[in-house]
Amino acid sequence: MPLTWHRRPLVGVDLTTIGSDPETARMTAAAVVSYGGGRDTEVRSWAVTVHDRAPAAAVLEELLDALAARVEAGWPLVICDAPFVLTVLEREAARYGLVPLSVRAEGLCVLDALVLDKEVDKFRRGSRTLESLCQHWRVKLADGAETPDRAKAVCAIVWKLANRHRRLTRPGLPELHRRQTRWAVEQQNERREYLAAIPGREHLADVRHGWPFYAMVPAAKL
Repeated sequence: MPLTWHRRPLVGVDLTTIGSDPETARMTAAAVVSYGGGRDTEVRSWAVTVHDRAPAAAVLEELLDALAARVEAGWPLVICDAPFVLTVLEREAARYGLVPLSVRAEGLCVLDALVLDKEVDKFRRGSRTLESLCQHWRVKLADGAETPDRAKAVCAIVWKLANRHRRLTRPGLPELHRRQTRWAVEQQNERREYLAAIPGREHLADVRHGWPFYAMVPAAKL
Protein backbone atom coordinates (compact mmCIF):
# COMPACT_ATOMS: atom_id res chain seq x y z
CA MET A 1 0.00 0.00 0.00
CA PRO A 2 1.46 3.42 -0.97
CA LEU A 3 2.30 5.85 1.78
CA THR A 4 -0.17 8.67 2.38
CA TRP A 5 1.15 12.19 1.91
CA HIS A 6 1.72 12.84 5.62
CA ARG A 7 4.15 9.90 5.74
CA ARG A 8 6.29 11.52 3.07
CA PRO A 9 8.50 14.62 3.23
CA LEU A 10 6.88 18.00 3.68
CA VAL A 11 8.40 21.34 2.72
CA GLY A 12 7.77 24.12 5.22
CA VAL A 13 7.90 27.71 3.97
CA ASP A 14 7.91 30.88 6.03
CA LEU A 15 8.59 34.55 5.30
CA THR A 16 9.37 37.60 7.39
CA THR A 17 8.07 40.80 5.83
CA ILE A 18 7.90 44.51 6.31
CA GLY A 19 4.20 45.31 6.07
CA SER A 20 1.06 43.22 6.29
CA ASP A 21 -0.56 44.01 2.92
CA PRO A 22 0.58 41.30 0.47
CA GLU A 23 0.43 43.78 -2.40
CA THR A 24 3.06 46.03 -0.86
CA ALA A 25 4.84 43.95 1.80
CA ARG A 26 8.57 43.43 1.29
CA MET A 27 10.31 40.18 2.14
CA THR A 28 13.23 40.50 4.55
CA ALA A 29 13.83 36.82 5.38
CA ALA A 30 12.70 33.41 4.18
CA ALA A 31 13.17 29.78 5.09
CA VAL A 32 12.51 26.46 3.38
CA VAL A 33 12.61 23.36 5.54
CA SER A 34 12.43 19.77 4.29
CA TYR A 35 10.58 17.97 7.06
CA GLY A 36 9.84 14.28 7.40
CA GLY A 37 9.55 11.52 9.94
CA GLY A 38 9.00 14.00 12.74
CA ARG A 39 12.31 15.80 12.19
CA ASP A 40 13.77 18.35 9.79
CA THR A 41 16.20 16.98 7.23
CA GLU A 42 17.27 20.17 5.46
CA VAL A 43 17.05 23.85 6.30
CA ARG A 44 17.77 26.73 3.94
CA SER A 45 17.32 30.35 4.90
CA TRP A 46 17.82 33.71 3.23
CA ALA A 47 18.02 37.32 4.36
CA VAL A 48 17.16 40.27 2.14
CA THR A 49 18.02 43.95 2.26
CA VAL A 50 15.16 45.39 0.26
CA HIS A 51 17.01 48.57 -0.70
CA ASP A 52 19.86 46.65 -2.38
CA ARG A 53 18.10 45.73 -5.59
CA ALA A 54 20.62 43.40 -7.24
CA PRO A 55 21.39 41.25 -4.16
CA ALA A 56 17.69 41.12 -3.26
CA ALA A 57 16.78 39.94 -6.76
CA ALA A 58 19.47 37.25 -6.60
CA VAL A 59 18.18 36.00 -3.24
CA LEU A 60 14.60 35.91 -4.48
CA GLU A 61 15.65 34.02 -7.62
CA GLU A 62 17.43 31.42 -5.49
CA LEU A 63 14.41 31.06 -3.20
CA LEU A 64 11.97 30.67 -6.09
CA ASP A 65 14.26 28.09 -7.72
CA ALA A 66 14.42 26.14 -4.45
CA LEU A 67 10.64 26.10 -4.12
CA ALA A 68 10.08 25.15 -7.76
CA ALA A 69 12.58 22.30 -7.46
CA ARG A 70 10.72 20.84 -4.51
CA VAL A 71 7.38 21.14 -6.27
CA GLU A 72 8.87 19.38 -9.30
CA ALA A 73 10.05 16.59 -6.98
CA GLY A 74 6.44 16.09 -5.89
CA TRP A 75 6.68 17.62 -2.42
CA PRO A 76 3.88 19.81 -1.04
CA LEU A 77 4.63 23.32 0.19
CA VAL A 78 3.38 23.63 3.78
CA ILE A 79 2.47 27.19 4.73
CA CYS A 80 0.37 29.01 7.31
CA ASP A 81 -1.86 31.47 5.42
CA ALA A 82 -0.67 30.53 1.96
CA PRO A 83 -2.38 33.42 0.12
CA PHE A 84 -0.35 35.98 2.05
CA VAL A 85 3.01 34.21 1.69
CA LEU A 86 2.62 33.21 -1.95
CA THR A 87 1.14 36.54 -3.01
CA VAL A 88 4.07 38.38 -1.43
CA LEU A 89 6.42 36.17 -3.47
CA GLU A 90 4.42 36.82 -6.66
CA ARG A 91 4.51 40.57 -6.19
CA GLU A 92 8.20 40.57 -5.26
CA ALA A 93 8.98 38.57 -8.40
CA ALA A 94 7.09 41.14 -10.48
CA ARG A 95 9.08 44.01 -8.91
CA TYR A 96 12.37 42.41 -9.90
CA GLY A 97 11.25 41.16 -13.31
CA LEU A 98 11.60 37.50 -12.31
CA VAL A 99 9.53 34.52 -13.40
CA PRO A 100 6.96 34.03 -10.60
CA LEU A 101 6.42 30.82 -8.69
CA SER A 102 2.97 30.36 -10.24
CA VAL A 103 4.71 29.95 -13.62
CA ARG A 104 7.80 28.04 -12.44
CA ALA A 105 6.01 25.50 -10.27
CA GLU A 106 3.76 23.45 -12.52
CA GLY A 107 1.75 21.02 -10.44
CA LEU A 108 2.04 23.13 -7.28
CA CYS A 109 0.39 21.50 -4.26
CA VAL A 110 -0.01 23.51 -1.06
CA LEU A 111 -1.00 22.43 2.43
CA ASP A 112 -2.27 25.47 4.30
CA ALA A 113 -2.27 24.94 8.07
CA LEU A 114 -4.78 27.75 8.53
CA VAL A 115 -7.29 26.41 6.00
CA LEU A 116 -6.96 22.81 7.18
CA ASP A 117 -7.34 23.76 10.84
CA LYS A 118 -10.47 25.80 10.12
CA GLU A 119 -11.96 22.99 8.05
CA VAL A 120 -11.66 20.38 10.80
CA ASP A 121 -12.62 22.73 13.66
CA LYS A 122 -14.88 25.43 12.23
CA PHE A 123 -16.30 26.79 15.47
CA ARG A 124 -13.27 26.93 17.77
CA ARG A 125 -13.06 30.36 19.33
CA GLY A 126 -9.98 32.51 19.42
CA SER A 127 -7.15 33.58 17.18
CA ARG A 128 -5.68 31.35 14.47
CA THR A 129 -2.27 32.89 14.09
CA LEU A 130 0.69 30.54 13.78
CA GLU A 131 1.45 31.11 17.46
CA SER A 132 -2.10 30.22 18.53
CA LEU A 133 -2.14 27.17 16.25
CA CYS A 134 1.12 26.03 17.85
CA GLN A 135 -0.43 26.41 21.29
CA HIS A 136 -3.55 24.48 20.28
CA TRP A 137 -1.64 21.66 18.60
CA ARG A 138 1.09 21.60 21.25
CA VAL A 139 3.91 22.46 18.90
CA LYS A 140 6.86 24.25 20.47
CA LEU A 141 7.60 27.70 19.08
CA ALA A 142 9.67 30.16 21.07
CA ASP A 143 8.74 33.83 21.26
CA GLY A 144 10.48 35.70 18.46
CA ALA A 145 11.31 32.47 16.61
CA GLU A 146 13.19 32.90 13.34
CA THR A 147 11.81 31.82 9.97
CA PRO A 148 13.38 28.29 9.96
CA ASP A 149 11.75 27.43 13.29
CA ARG A 150 8.44 28.85 12.12
CA ALA A 151 8.62 26.79 8.93
CA LYS A 152 9.28 23.63 10.99
CA ALA A 153 6.37 24.50 13.28
CA VAL A 154 3.95 24.76 10.36
CA CYS A 155 4.98 21.30 9.18
CA ALA A 156 4.52 19.89 12.68
CA ILE A 157 1.02 21.37 12.88
CA VAL A 158 -0.03 19.92 9.53
CA TRP A 159 1.48 16.55 10.44
CA LYS A 160 -0.53 16.52 13.68
CA LEU A 161 -3.67 17.63 11.85
CA ALA A 162 -3.31 14.72 9.45
CA ASN A 163 -2.76 12.20 12.21
CA ARG A 164 -5.75 13.46 14.19
CA HIS A 165 -8.10 13.82 11.19
CA ARG A 166 -7.37 10.96 8.84
CA ARG A 167 -9.95 12.14 6.32
CA LEU A 168 -7.35 14.71 5.30
CA THR A 169 -4.97 11.91 4.28
CA ARG A 170 -7.39 9.96 2.09
CA PRO A 171 -7.23 12.18 -1.00
CA GLY A 172 -3.97 12.53 -2.87
CA LEU A 173 -2.20 15.87 -2.80
CA PRO A 174 -3.70 17.26 -6.04
CA GLU A 175 -7.23 16.50 -4.84
CA LEU A 176 -6.55 17.88 -1.36
CA HIS A 177 -5.16 21.03 -2.98
CA ARG A 178 -8.40 21.41 -4.97
CA ARG A 179 -10.51 20.89 -1.86
CA GLN A 180 -8.57 23.56 0.01
CA THR A 181 -9.31 25.98 -2.82
CA ARG A 182 -13.01 25.47 -2.14
CA TRP A 183 -12.66 25.46 1.65
CA ALA A 184 -10.63 28.67 1.62
CA VAL A 185 -13.23 30.54 -0.44
CA GLU A 186 -15.97 29.31 1.90
CA GLN A 187 -13.95 30.47 4.91
CA GLN A 188 -13.26 33.86 3.34
CA ASN A 189 -16.98 34.32 2.56
CA GLU A 190 -17.93 33.34 6.11
CA ARG A 191 -15.46 35.84 7.53
CA ARG A 192 -16.82 38.60 5.32
CA GLU A 193 -20.41 37.86 6.39
CA TYR A 194 -19.38 37.71 10.05
CA LEU A 195 -17.60 41.07 9.97
CA ALA A 196 -20.38 42.72 7.97
CA ALA A 197 -22.87 41.79 10.70
CA ILE A 198 -20.89 43.43 13.55
CA PRO A 199 -21.75 47.11 14.12
CA GLY A 200 -18.64 49.23 13.79
CA ARG A 201 -16.65 46.56 11.96
CA GLU A 202 -18.45 46.63 8.63
CA HIS A 203 -15.47 48.37 7.07
CA LEU A 204 -13.37 45.24 7.71
CA ALA A 205 -15.69 43.05 5.65
CA ASP A 206 -13.77 43.64 2.40
CA VAL A 207 -12.00 40.30 2.82
CA ARG A 208 -9.44 39.28 0.21
CA HIS A 209 -10.34 36.27 -1.94
CA GLY A 210 -8.35 33.58 -3.67
CA TRP A 211 -6.24 30.58 -2.72
CA PRO A 212 -3.36 29.70 -2.76
CA PHE A 213 -2.76 33.15 -4.31
CA TYR A 214 -4.91 36.19 -3.72
CA ALA A 215 -6.61 37.60 -6.76
CA MET A 216 -4.87 40.65 -8.21
CA VAL A 217 -6.07 43.93 -6.72
CA PRO A 218 -6.72 46.70 -9.28
CA ALA A 219 -4.05 49.39 -9.16
CA ALA A 220 -6.67 52.01 -8.24
CA LYS A 221 -7.24 50.25 -4.91
CA LEU A 222 -3.57 50.06 -3.89
